[in-house]
Amino acid sequence: MAAQNTKRALKVDDLFAINKIAEPQISPDEKWVAYTITSSDLTKDKSETRVWMSPAKGGDALPMTAKGYSASEPRFSPDGKYLSFIAKRSESGDDKKDSEDKPQVWALNRLGGEAQQLTSVKQGVSGYEWSPDGKQLLLLIKDPQPFELTEDKEDDKKPRPHVIDRLQFKLDYEGYLDRYRSHLYVYTPHSDIAPRQITSGDFDDSQPAWSPDGKSIAFVSNRTNEPDSNANTDIWIVSADNTDKGATLFQLTTNPREDDSPVWSPDGKSIAYSTITASQKLMWYATNELALVSAKGGEASLLTPELDRNIIQPTFSADGRQVFFVLEDSGEQNLASVSVKGGSIKQHVKGEMEIEAYAMHGKTTVVLSSKREQMAELYTVDSAKLVPLTTTNQALMAQLNLATTENIHYKSADGTEIEAFVTKPLGFNPAMQYPLILHPHGGPVAQYSFAFNFQAQLLAANGYVVLQPNPRGSSGYGQDFSQAIFADWGNLDFQDVMAGVDYLVAQGYVDADKLGVGGWSYGGILTNYVITKSTRFKAAISGASEALMRSNYGHDQYQQGWEIELGLPWENAAAWEKISSFNDVAKITTPTLWMGGGSDWNVPILNSEQMYQAMKRLGRQTQLVVYPGEFHGINRPTFQKDRFERYLSWYNQYIKGIAPDSTLH
Repeated sequence: MAAQNTKRALKVDDLFAINKIAEPQISPDEKWVAYTITSSDLTKDKSETRVWMSPAKGGDALPMTAKGYSASEPRFSPDGKYLSFIAKRSESGDDKKDSEDKPQVWALNRLGGEAQQLTSVKQGVSGYEWSPDGKQLLLLIKDPQPFELTEDKEDDKKPRPHVIDRLQFKLDYEGYLDRYRSHLYVYTPHSDIAPRQITSGDFDDSQPAWSPDGKSIAFVSNRTNEPDSNANTDIWIVSADNTDKGATLFQLTTNPREDDSPVWSPDGKSIAYSTITASQKLMWYATNELALVSAKGGEASLLTPELDRNIIQPTFSADGRQVFFVLEDSGEQNLASVSVKGGSIKQHVKGEMEIEAYAMHGKTTVVLSSKREQMAELYTVDSAKLVPLTTTNQALMAQLNLATTENIHYKSADGTEIEAFVTKPLGFNPAMQYPLILHPHGGPVAQYSFAFNFQAQLLAANGYVVLQPNPRGSSGYGQDFSQAIFADWGNLDFQDVMAGVDYLVAQGYVDADKLGVGGWSYGGILTNYVITKSTRFKAAISGASEALMRSNYGHDQYQQGWEIELGLPWENAAAWEKISSFNDVAKITTPTLWMGGGSDWNVPILNSEQMYQAMKRLGRQTQLVVYPGEFHGINRPTFQKDRFERYLSWYNQYIKGIAPDSTLH
């Protein structure tokens, strides 16, 4: 008798059974791979990140940090003796040092024993790296505010007024911005000498990297006269022995756009980095390129001038002859490399997948990869083949009957080819007709890929065909494709997604009378254009979207981008009004659910409130859901659960005619 298929459809609560892997690190002897796993607990209503370690050749994974607190940024000491991480251990109990109230660097002796606290910085540590000889730590520390320098704990807790004088004065997750900046420090563990500051000034420093000889540190900073007025970042070099707090610096790059992600060649003679050479006007529509420059300065060379695709996370090969990177292209993210002399691109790991991160050391390469029907796991690379290293989500995968996803290409109204992903309901029968959900992605400069997509799987498990297109504005198809929507949102991208809907209807398996649309961030913005330009949709969900654009100036975090793309709102009002879907709100006939985080300064809830208010005043079917204390992303597990349950309830009610979920109030 054949074994009965006991697999089941995916449900909302499965979101909290998925373990999210990140930050792979290879030990100096190449025998171990450390990484983090983030898990969610609905009962405690929080997420927790722990450091794990697996044998590089496969075997049982070991938890390296305990439950009860989160840990991040695992790093092996150069001699391999210690596995370090950043954690705020105060979550684990009351018997703690004062400095444990803030994130500090901790280290586990791999021979055994409890974690040792290596730093005691009162305001906490936000990043660190071991020196090549393992004797020092490079720390990223934010300037202390005056009250943090006192010993009065109660005074530290008092609310204080926000004193603001910066041009860029808001940032999502951080709140109001002040003049206390992040700088670099060098510290000798187990020393009584305080960390020595090696950079300073009214600038933020980030992405530090030690030179192989341990004498210099490359880092990224915008040190223009007014950093808030531009996106320019350059790569700088400071001596590790610097005693003047960085007054003496060497500016390695001078490109007026972004230069970042510096990595030293093994011999220390050159630095590879990511750069944008397009004009400032193209802002986020521009493509990232790979560059190489002598560590002594001089003219940089572009290693990928003809690529016209984004490169991510450059890393030198062990012999220094190649630079590896993640290549974003047409729904894929693969591992590629190019010679330090330039030339053709070689793809080492390629195919219908998304490599989210990777690590290289010696002869060992590890990638974090997922596919449409496979959750992200770590793999070692063996002659371009992926050998499973972790099975973190294997037990959950074994329970689930996942929907299949088809990669399609179709023509938009003007003949432009558009790529999309179509996830089909379980038990799909092409002779039947199914309701369709159009699900635009955020960004707009982003792409749907071959990566596992929970929302598509959830909607398909509930009987919907899910269309996830990459319209113009998306990355992965070249700079011209991305910049096609510059100052013209809701035009070509609207045409592109609607052509996808028409394409699927023409295939015969989509019911043209049962269409829904919904997305988050730019996905919500594009949803607004869809429902103000079309009455074909029976239900819409607009999450964290913008609508009345001029109302965002000075209220969200994008003043710089707004000014480049649309001009000053009091001087070029027509450009702002042209892309404001709020002006067409009276045309909306689609029942629409508006959602967002109450503390979102990326795309403020103000927009959703205005659209909701207008629809309510017009007597249309609408609802507003605000998640208190949440930013652009919804992080609290119970709120995540609530959001997905509302998605299903709203679509089911207005597309399928099913009574709304009575448990959602």
